[in-house]
Amino acid sequence: MMKGLNSLTPKQTVAELDRYIIGQADAKRSVAIALRNRWRRQQVESPLREEIAPKNIIMIGPTGVGKTEIARRLAHLAQSPFLKVEASKFTEVGYVGRDVESMVRDLTQLAINMVTKEEEGGVQELAEMQAEERLLDLLLPRVPQRPASPPAPGDSAAVVSLGYDSDDSDASTHQRESGSTRERFRQMLRKGELNDRTVELDVASTQTGTPMVEVFSASGMEDMQNSLQDAFSKFFPKKKQSRKMKVPEALELLNKEEAERLVDNESITEKAVRRTEQSGIIFLDEIDKIASRGGAGSGSPEVSREGVQRDLLPIVEGATVTTKYGPVKTDHILFIASGAFHVCKPSDLVPELQGRFPIRVNLNALGEDEFFRILTEPQGALVKQYIALLATEDIRMVFDEEAIREMARIAVHFNQKTEDIGARRLHTIMERVLDEVSFDASEREDLAFTVTAEYVRKQLMDIADNEDLSRYIL
Repeated sequence: MMKGLNSLTPKQTVAELDRYIIGQADAKRSVAIALRNRWRRQQVESPLREEIAPKNIIMIGPTGVGKTEIARRLAHLAQSPFLKVEASKFTEVGYVGRDVESMVRDLTQLAINMVTKEEEGGVQELAEMQAEERLLDLLLPRVPQRPASPPAPGDSAAVVSLGYDSDDSDASTHQRESGSTRERFRQMLRKGELNDRTVELDVASTQTGTPMVEVFSASGMEDMQNSLQDAFSKFFPKKKQSRKMKVPEALELLNKEEAERLVDNESITEKAVRRTEQSGIIFLDEIDKIASRGGAGSGSPEVSREGVQRDLLPIVEGATVTTKYGPVKTDHILFIASGAFHVCKPSDLVPELQGRFPIRVNLNALGEDEFFRILTEPQGALVKQYIALLATEDIRMVFDEEAIREMARIAVHFNQKTEDIGARRLHTIMERVLDEVSFDASEREDLAFTVTAEYVRKQLMDIADNEDLSRYIL
């Protein structure tokens, strides 16, 4: 069972990251400390707590060495809203494109989705009960209770003495029989004996009566369209349309409807905004792409790069961003930036932005030993994935250790020979090696297959010998 944020020490965080990511001990150590400092800050009394800012991190290293994976796994461990954005996608205010504030809006939306899922999980049992009752109403409509008929003038004594008339007795008997039938239907529904039945259900139409509003404008205006759509949706309710569907599909739809009806949307918004502000993580990839490259050159591309940094600065420092769920403060959001920094260096960033990323970690390029471990050790290792995939076709695949080492050696060779894309090269190598067996798996007579080093070399021989071809294929 995964431990919550409150009990996760730095050593435990590193141990969890080690299950998925090979090497990069320094980076794991830095993010583990940053995560623990969040918990420590929560234990500090106000007003000092508000003064403690997160220590943002810059990861420096080539592509494919685990920068994104470390941040993503960290957010999963902390159960925090996590957003990965590419810094090169943003533009300076005044240029057409996305503005930097949009990443805070996106993070808030992710938090809303996360909290909604948690809240619906808390009412799932009640939602399932109510959905079952609604489905039984469709399968076996309830019999309305007949109002008691008034006694005749001369029968008042008889009514008093007996307590009911013959019509009441018939109705009561009918209701008991109907209740008994309903319980039989309930048991049949739970056993799946009614799965082939079809029911007619009113569902929300995909085409609503809300008028379409499109905003054609510069950056910063894409959120206006969403806000206008939300505002109009309150005045134009969703249309309903009747659909016929099987019982399991209807039950799933009713479960969802009941869960949405039972949760408190106002409470969800409040919790999501608080979670975004206190535990949100934004991963800024390719931050080196917006550096000024030593200040050399001029023109709009360089100006735009520095302009994005200037726009990014107040968000990282701490600002209030307006979202459709209310204002969101960024003072305590953890920012983890990364970049290869091949043609520039972190000092090429504007000084104010450098100061907001006090922790810098170098990630090392991966070698043959690391590739071998990546292929075999992690919980979702590539070798384990392909064995499981082909097992669905009843193929019992086995990888020789020498075959795995050969794939690791070839991956390193191609990274040095062409472009160094790190561990991503392993995906391409594996696909090329298993191309034939993956294609013929459903028709193979021999269900046992062993991947040897010789087989690996054979599959990659043509590409390895042709340097021009390898640049495009591997």
